[in-house]
Order: sequence, then structure tokens, then C-alpha cells
Amino acid sequence: MFARLSRSWTLVKASASVLQQDKELLVFPMVSLIALGFVVASFALPIFGLGLLDGLAGGNSKAVEAGAYLVAFLFYFCQYFVIFFFNSALVGAAMIRLDGGNPTLGDGLRIATSRIGAIAGYALISATVGMILRLIQERVGFIGKIVVALLGVGWALATYLVVPVLVVQKVGPIDAIKESAGLLKKTWGENVIGQAGIGVAFGLIFMGVILISIVLLMGAFASGSVAVIVMTAVLVLLAVGLTGLVQAALGGIYAAALYRYASGGKPTVGFEPETLKLAFAPK
Repeated sequence: MFARLSRSWTLVKASASVLQQDKELLVFPMVSLIALGFVVASFALPIFGLGLLDGLAGGNSKAVEAGAYLVAFLFYFCQYFVIFFFNSALVGAAMIRLDGGNPTLGDGLRIATSRIGAIAGYALISATVGMILRLIQERVGFIGKIVVALLGVGWALATYLVVPVLVVQKVGPIDAIKESAGLLKKTWGENVIGQAGIGVAFGLIFMGVILISIVLLMGAFASGSVAVIVMTAVLVLLAVGLTGLVQAALGGIYAAALYRYASGGKPTVGFEPETLKLAFAPK
């Protein structure tokens, strides 16, 4: 247990040392979050409209059900596209930094834009997989839901390095998925992701932020001051949001470093080879 936490913290520190040199990398997940907000807002009206139609049809209209699935698929696609686009921009900028350069926001966006077709293709594949898993999950029992969850984990493992592959190798989405799965299997075998350090460490960090937030909010409510309550609530939201942004940025940096190591053990500024090996426990 303590060895796992030590590995996790080592990976976080290695990624943080890179982020400290380029704090503007935080802009990519922030803009992604804003764009996702617009996506959700743009789909809220059609979803609400389908709900009204469903009520008028007594819930028996197959056309309304088909329309709901279509809207859900389009939502999945738009959501994945936004996430993958800004992740590609983040990874592209991180690659420049890991090569010893000094990336700008424009560099990352330029890299992502140059791969926009492949990103859209990968978003389409991911949306299709997501819809298939959702449809299966809606039609199976408890055991089936566990199987679907395992399939989802398997998909996440296979596609863990897709974005760095898309950015660096400039291949299509299908080839990128194959390459991602091949790199992970070749380098670490099947024992992957379970020991991923950043996820473990930030789980603890989020727990700490939440616990502190609860204490602060209790104190604010005890004061009886509306101004103190509002100010505390805003600070809590900012703390949670900033923690999420930092985690997303570190995740992109870590994926870029992991890809470089997996694709040939290239030297990476801020990461020692032994540090990257710590990402996964030995078999």
C-alpha cells in the first residue's frame, strides 16, 4: 500500500515539474471545460423537446425513442471531439516541452488543428463504442452490467495512448488505436493502468480538498453570515475546479511522457526512465 502511494506521488511530482515550467498548459483543459459547457447547453433544448414529445406520445413512440438515441449519439460525438481536440493540443504542447522547447498556446492549437480529421474520426469511433456499451447495459442484468463495465475498462486501456499516437505519428484513428494497444502490451504486458500514479494521487488530493471544503462550509454556515457563506462556496468551487484542471494538465503531460518512453525509451525532460517504469507494478 505505502509502496503504491510512493510510486503515485513520484509520478505526480515528475509531471508537476514539467507543468511548473509551462503553467499555460492549464489553459487547454480550462478551454476544453468551457467548450464542453457550450456543448451541454446546445443539446439541452433538443433533449427537453424530445421529453415533451415523449410525454405527448404517451411514451410509446418509437420515433421519439430513435430520436433520443440519435441525439445521445451526437452528444457523445461532440463531447468526445472537444475532449480529444484539446487533449491533442495539450499533448502536442507537452511534447514540445519534453523535447526541451518552450510551447505556446498557439503551438498546441496548431498541432490539434492539423490533426482535426483524425481527431473527428477517433471521436466518431469512441461515440459508437460508447453508444453500443450503453445500449447493451440498458438491456442486461446485474452480471451483464459488470461485463459491460469490464469492456469499458478494456477499451480505456487499449486507447490510453491514442492521442499521443495521433499527434506524433500522424496516422488514422484505427491505426492509432492499434498502435496504442500494441505499445502498452509490448512495454508492460497486460498488467496496466491499475497502478497509474496520477489517478491514485489525485484521488487522495480530491478527498483532502473535499474534507477541507466541508469543514470550511460548516464554519461558514455556523457564522450565519450570507457574505461569508457565499465567499466560502466560491472558494470551494474554485479549489475543486483548479484541482481538476491541474489533474487534467498533469494527465496530458504524463501521457506524452509515457508515449515517448513506450515508443522507444526516448529521454524525457523532467522524467527519468525509472520513474516511468513506476507507472505499473511488475507482474
